[in-house]
Amino acid sequence: MPAQSVLVVEDTDEIRELVTTVLRRAGFDVREAASGAACLEEVRRDAPDLIVLDLGLPDADGTEVCRQIRAETQCYVLMLTARAEEVDLLIGLAVGADGYMAKPFSPRELVARVQAMLRFPGPRRLRSRPPP
Repeated sequence: MPAQSVLVVEDTDEIRELVTTVLRRAGFDVREAASGAACLEEVRRDAPDLIVLDLGLPDADGTEVCRQIRAETQCYVLMLTARAEEVDLLIGLAVGADGYMAKPFSPRELVARVQAMLRFPGPRRLRSRPPP
């Protein structure tokens, strides 16, 4: 069985590299994007199983990127952001995110959350099947 795929969307090089490294060490097939446009290009080319999405992107607001992701794929979306207010969490979940983590974050918790989201097959992971 191939490794589950994760797309890390983060404009800060150090954070993107950290997230990529810890997820690769956990056994995931990880791709990277540094902008909303690059994220959507990757999703359209080959949708991942899960996207770790920063909200503060240089070319687009992450909530709008999440809306576009949700319109095009059923992959899981985990928002990883410096926006830690409850209203930001509620907006993120309302636009289609499946999870939300605030920065600074524990790399071990990030891996655990990604593993938990991808643990069980569900409608989001069965994207290759047509809807009922």
